[in-house]
Amino acid sequence: MTTMTEASVREFKMPDVGEGLTEAEILKWYVKPGDTVTDGQVVCEVETAKAAVELPIPYDGVVRDLHFPEGTTVDVGTAIIAVDVGGGSAAPAPAAEQPAAAEPAQEPKAAGSGRQPVLVGYGVATSSTRRRPRKGPEVPVQQASTAIQTELNGHAPATPAVPAPAPQAAPAPQAAPAGTERPLAKPPVRKLAKDLGVDLTTVVPTGPDGIITREDVHAAVAAAVPAVPEPSAASAPAATQAPASYDTTRETRIPVKGVRKATAAAMVGSAFTAPHVTEFVTVDVTRTMKLVEELKADKEFAGLRVNPLLLIAKALLVAIRRNPDVNASWDEAAQEIVVKHYVNLGIAAATPRGLIVPNIKDAHAQTLPQLAESLGELVATARDGKTSPAAMQGGTVTITNVGVFGVDTGTPILNPGESAILAVGAIKPQPWVHKGKVKPRQVTTLALSFDHRLVDGELGSKVLADVAAILEQPKRLITWA
Repeated sequence: MTTMTEASVREFKMPDVGEGLTEAEILKWYVKPGDTVTDGQVVCEVETAKAAVELPIPYDGVVRDLHFPEGTTVDVGTAIIAVDVGGGSAAPAPAAEQPAAAEPAQEPKAAGSGRQPVLVGYGVATSSTRRRPRKGPEVPVQQASTAIQTELNGHAPATPAVPAPAPQAAPAPQAAPAGTERPLAKPPVRKLAKDLGVDLTTVVPTGPDGIITREDVHAAVAAAVPAVPEPSAASAPAATQAPASYDTTRETRIPVKGVRKATAAAMVGSAFTAPHVTEFVTVDVTRTMKLVEELKADKEFAGLRVNPLLLIAKALLVAIRRNPDVNASWDEAAQEIVVKHYVNLGIAAATPRGLIVPNIKDAHAQTLPQLAESLGELVATARDGKTSPAAMQGGTVTITNVGVFGVDTGTPILNPGESAILAVGAIKPQPWVHKGKVKPRQVTTLALSFDHRLVDGELGSKVLADVAAILEQPKRLITWA
């Protein structure tokens, strides 16, 4: 993620945090032009779709330029800061030179040397971080463009079949890149072009290696606009009124980005991909609440947070052990059901940045005190906004505790890639028939949503019934485990 633009200046690029994301927002710069930085020093904080991450610089030098202001969303692989490593002072760092323009022209010489920056520390092998071969400013040859497009798409390039449904692209045929080669663009950019009706073959690329960027697509749309409304003078007032079509004193518009953007995409993808089924059960958890109080006084749990969620999590883990097929995922590409022999237990957490779902790795192998410790660390880290991207990857099942908000129950949406999610409602005293008499008991409602492609109603019902049975009679944690 480091590029040489001149003899003594290095460009540090937005790194790939390893969670399949293509962009990140710069939240805060810790340095400014003229500052001296050292190897390993944190220079900025960025927010990916689900986590805030601090980025260290992998060399010593003087900051030449910050290419983007705070609040800017930057594509992975884009240079964000220039550092003069030649040992000179900060004074001879004029603003007349634009690193963004110089980067693609002189980059190939430094691609094979130096250490590569990562989220924590440095030292990744160059072969594992080179995302594509670097070429000069000229249009790449067929072999190079194929390699680049393969990396961008994550698979071999398909036959050039770029949708061109809208007439807007027609006025700019002179902008088409070389011959029959498929235009180079990342999947999000291709989707943007499709949504806007832009033919990528008519777009002039300005990104490195001839890659089309979002700005290029928007520029193509802007260039086509005058040709359409030209005969009608009434279009101008309409365009002027569009931004003011709402009362700013009565409405607030919030940009969709970061955690909210990722959550929205994940929930829509899950809701319209996995056929959800939700089942409910109301259960007397009085004995579980008594056990919680007893565990708080147990020396084995000294210094640990013991609450109902701990026993609910353990109950779900025991239910999964008794019904292992529920702990699975659907592989659409291979047309296979992947049964997991481990449980990475996700816990939905509301944070100042939005909803995140970190998970406890190999929760099935933890004792009750270990699970209590893991839950405490997970919740504390999430509330502090320090949850790492790795902590949110690889979950298999999730618990969402809507009861903390006083809600009885809900119909939770599956976390993408998982087969089940358990919602826990508020625990409160209710009249309940106990031993033939109506008595006030601690009662809650559980809701289990599952992917009906791989979890039948019988399996889902058994899992939910087992969780309820354990919470009603916690001694089953011993007899069933």
